[in-house]
Amino acid sequence: MIIALITVVHVFACAVLIVVVLLQHGKSADIAATFGGMGSQTAFGPRGTATALSRLTTWCAIIFMLTSISLTIFAGKGHSKSIMENVKTPASAPAPAKK
Repeated sequence: MIIALITVVHVFACAVLIVVVLLQHGKSADIAATFGGMGSQTAFGPRGTATALSRLTTWCAIIFMLTSISLTIFAGKGHSKSIMENVKTPASAPAPAKK
């Protein structure tokens, strides 16, 4: 039950995160910034206030990380620690006859 709930929250956070990131406008999105134009000066300048989309991106990323870690922990419970635990040992072969 709890794993299903975490999975639903995880998928929802993934979808929202994809949409929110695609809706955002980059800091210096013009092509001149790539080649050292005037737009590149704003890339490392003061950040300013955070918009609603950037806050939503931050919270979706946090939720995504937490649900990913939680699903990884729950997936590992109940499993053996070693892959060799279930391997059967072969029967001992009879000793060779002495001459």
